[in-house]
Amino acid sequence: MSKKSNENIHKINIKIEGKSWDEALDKSFKKNVKEAKVDGFRKGKVPRDLYEKKFGKESLYSDAIEEVLQEAYSKAMADNDLIPVVQPTVDLKSIDDKGVEFIFTIITAPDVVVKKYKGLNIKKEEVKVTKEEVEHELGHLLERYEEAVIKENGEIAEGNIAVIDFTGYKDGKEFEGGKGENYSLEIGSNTFIPGFEEQLIGMKSGETKDIKVTFPEDYGSEDLKGKEVTFKVVVHEVKEKVARELDKDFFDDLGMEGVDTKEKLLKELEANIKAQKEMDAENRYVDHLLEEIGKNTEVDIPQEMVDEEIDRLLGRFEQQMGMQGVSLDLYYQITKTTEKDLRSQMEKEAFSHVLYRLMLEQIMRDEKIEVTMDQADEEAVELAKKYQITKEEFLKNFGGIEMIQYDLQMRKVIELLKELNK
Repeated sequence: MSKKSNENIHKINIKIEGKSWDEALDKSFKKNVKEAKVDGFRKGKVPRDLYEKKFGKESLYSDAIEEVLQEAYSKAMADNDLIPVVQPTVDLKSIDDKGVEFIFTIITAPDVVVKKYKGLNIKKEEVKVTKEEVEHELGHLLERYEEAVIKENGEIAEGNIAVIDFTGYKDGKEFEGGKGENYSLEIGSNTFIPGFEEQLIGMKSGETKDIKVTFPEDYGSEDLKGKEVTFKVVVHEVKEKVARELDKDFFDDLGMEGVDTKEKLLKELEANIKAQKEMDAENRYVDHLLEEIGKNTEVDIPQEMVDEEIDRLLGRFEQQMGMQGVSLDLYYQITKTTEKDLRSQMEKEAFSHVLYRLMLEQIMRDEKIEVTMDQADEEAVELAKKYQITKEEFLKNFGGIEMIQYDLQMRKVIELLKELNK
């Protein structure tokens, strides 16, 4: 499916010299002379010849390169009529006071041949919802709406909620992050360090106790891993969970429109489960379809395209971890992995993403599928309404009208493939 090829890797030499280079050196001098210190001259007043004699002409090259780099890149693109598929790279071939020469590496889209994408006879699985699944979901729902009531004169037991203050000490001194007030801890949730929750069992409201535990060897903090600590714990309240009845109060709390009986609730739950299953089945169906077409596709995918997709996946993963309050550095520490390990894990998925994108774009061309800017604009208006923001805000977040147009094209291609492979 993929083999090494250099046909879409273009090395382009661009030289900037003469007036353009002279002007760039002038700008660089005007910038650098402001901070130049030369005996007998105030800052910014050193003559050019003295500046170059003291610091060398080479001291102007770095900023001059920045001045002409965009001009060189634009020239490389315009002269060769190339459309890069990844960010181009640039190397410096030569530089002196007469000019500078760059080597741009521009990777363009590889040739794609989709040998077969019709008549694959791929079917979507039928979706069924069993009575047991509905009852199971009802159980989860009742669990979520359980009420916690004060356990009068009761001892803490498994499954109870203890409202506690706690302060942690290591070697007799408080340690950072080891303190909490009016903290609601469900016993058996394994939220705290192993052994902590178990030692609360049997305590009552108003009681105080010292609890000794040892942090795991793989704990995130170097100061605490493997260390024995003591927590001073005060119990304020003990609560127990009470199962809900399917009564008017429960249906009011549930807030599902038109649902006020068990029968109606079971129907609603069944419909929700079926909708989720339908969505999952549709996703598996499309994945299977793309996988089969991918097996019948010939394309030489540059590693740079895969690497850029890995960068995107890594960025998305970092965002997801951030939403859970976990940085990538902490993730690597907890999982005992490195960025190299994570990138390696993402390689296969990234390759598939690039393959499918190239494949769908080629089918779009073969089938002459088009989406006008007017159609893209209508879609943007509808989606903006859905998310209750302005069209301008939506386009800014989505990446512009061209991204809407591209997304519509890809969706049209997939809908066509589903029709062609029933």
